[in-house]
Amino acid sequence: MKNKIQKIAPLKPNELNKHHFGDTEWKMNFGTSHHLFHINKIEDIVEKIIFPLAPHRKTVYDFIFLTEGISIRSKGLQEYSFNKNSFFFLPAFQISTHQSMSHDIKGYFCHFDATIFDKLFPQNPFFEEFPFLHFSGEPISTIQDSMKPAILNILERLEQEYISPKAFNINLIVSYLLALFNELQIVRKPNDETHKNAALRITTKYKNLLSEHIYQTNKVSEYASMLAVSADHLNKCVKSTIGKTSQELLTDMVILESKVMLRQTDLSISEIAFKFSETNPSDFSRLFKNKTTLTPKEFRQFSDFA
Repeated sequence: MKNKIQKIAPLKPNELNKHHFGDTEWKMNFGTSHHLFHINKIEDIVEKIIFPLAPHRKTVYDFIFLTEGISIRSKGLQEYSFNKNSFFFLPAFQISTHQSMSHDIKGYFCHFDATIFDKLFPQNPFFEEFPFLHFSGEPISTIQDSMKPAILNILERLEQEYISPKAFNINLIVSYLLALFNELQIVRKPNDETHKNAALRITTKYKNLLSEHIYQTNKVSEYASMLAVSADHLNKCVKSTIGKTSQELLTDMVILESKVMLRQTDLSISEIAFKFSETNPSDFSRLFKNKTTLTPKEFRQFSDFA
């Protein structure tokens, strides 16, 4: 059982070059502390990125802030479109895909390892103060034009510190990041859609539970128990909000996780099938092909499919 529920190893920062840029000769130049912190202007590299990016997990938190353009990115099973003056946050170890960025895109991309905060805040779970950093938090924060100069000032300072010829000051990086998070927390409002009705709230929570527990269970009834509702009620909520059954949504999560394993591991197809079911691996292969039009083997072979 331990082998069945063990999650795949997420991508480390030094493994992201290939994920973003494929096997091309062009690579980003990374400093020795890249695994702890990184920031760059999106417009400087967007033409090199091979979209859509395949489903993946990684060890670092990241965020995108757009000053121009539109981007489409997912967090778990939820796809989001965001644009000018918007942040998109992704916590470490959350599964994600990135569909596209418009040709006129401008802004910043940043990633950071949570351990950089340990020296200044040992054993202090301050991340709890910022919902956009939570595994199940709303990822998008949009600011008013009046806030933009202050936000850009922080991001520019982060970039200047990062590209400095000398090793960057981690404590300064942490201070800037905390200033940024607190600025966003001041203006952040609850997501109106999430609070509109009970069915939507339950569906959102179900999606988050699928992201966290798909390796532990693939039974809708057990997720319903986690939510303290009946399986029938959960199904009605999901059906009324997204037009799918709760089982179909669970299957979507299995397929998404399978794609990550097919790309990020050398596990056999039988081993991947066993991660989610005790049934014959051929059943898993048929399910995968039915949902993606490719067999697991074909998906693993063809790198241009996300």
